[in-house]
Amino acid sequence: MSRRRTRPDTSGKPGYITPDGYRRFEEEADRLWNVDRPKMAKAVQVAAAEGDRSENAEYQYSKQRLAAIDRRLRFLGRRLKVLTIVDEKPPDGGKVYFGSWVTIETNDGSTQTYRIVGPDEIDADKKWISMDSPVGRSLLSREVGDEITVRRPKGKVTGEIIAVRNIERN
Repeated sequence: MSRRRTRPDTSGKPGYITPDGYRRFEEEADRLWNVDRPKMAKAVQVAAAEGDRSENAEYQYSKQRLAAIDRRLRFLGRRLKVLTIVDEKPPDGGKVYFGSWVTIETNDGSTQTYRIVGPDEIDADKKWISMDSPVGRSLLSREVGDEITVRRPKGKVTGEIIAVRNIERN
């Protein structure tokens, strides 16, 4: 059985996260601990009471699911200890900082809007990209009107930053 990860385990490495991202991690840990884990522990107990555990698929599944919940709880616990919440207002509202929304017009005329976040928050569907990604690195500290070039496997892409929106923070 392959145990390939979709993302590297960064649980012990420090990193940056938005206040919303940190809150989502806390809420997930709370839900896993107070709702999902007790429900699965009860399912293990019920399945174990049915007799022979070696051929009891429900018992085996419940044990595996409980172990997965425990792994996720350990991961979240380690991450929450080392993450730095970035909630300061950027010094220059026109520059791209961590948490900024950036709109780029590429050389082919298409526009893309991205949010710069930490590796723990990336979400392709929402267009949230890591500050460590090639696009994220090329955007940080830039401002409206700046040209950017990103090297991708399919070749270079050039574009211009046409809008920067920084979220109001404390």
